[in-house]
Formats: sequence, structure tokens, C-alpha cells
Amino acid sequence: MARLFSAPARVVRFYYDGFRTMSWWGKRVWIIILIKLFIMFLILRLFFFPDFLKTNFSSDGERGDYVLEQLTGNS
Repeated sequence: MARLFSAPARVVRFYYDGFRTMSWWGKRVWIIILIKLFIMFLILRLFFFPDFLKTNFSSDGERGDYVLEQLTGNS
């Protein structure tokens, strides 16, 4: 059982040590990457990709019927 937890712990320790010993420049690059990912996945999703199914249909059955109709092309 201890062997199962040793592999994930070693992976976490590997990445932790890598980021801890990273240069100033590398840390700044990772901060920029994380900020860009935050903007792409949270901010843009909130403003440009609204929940179409939840706003236009009131029940799960209606949503399911609409999705099935769109996938199969039946009217």
C-alpha cells in the first residue's frame, strides 16, 4: 500500500523541486502562462460562451431532445 503513494509523492516532489529551483525568468514566464490560461478559460467563457441550453430550455428532457435533434438532423 505504501508503494502506491510513493509514486505520486515522488512526482509531486519532482515538480515542486523543479519550480522551487527555477530561475527568476522561468518563474515570470510561468506566471504569464497561468494568467493567460485564466483569461482564456474563465473570463472568455463567462462573456462569450453563455449556457445556451440552460437559458432556452426549462427541463432536462427538452435539452436532451434539442441536442438529439441537432446531432441527428431530424426535424
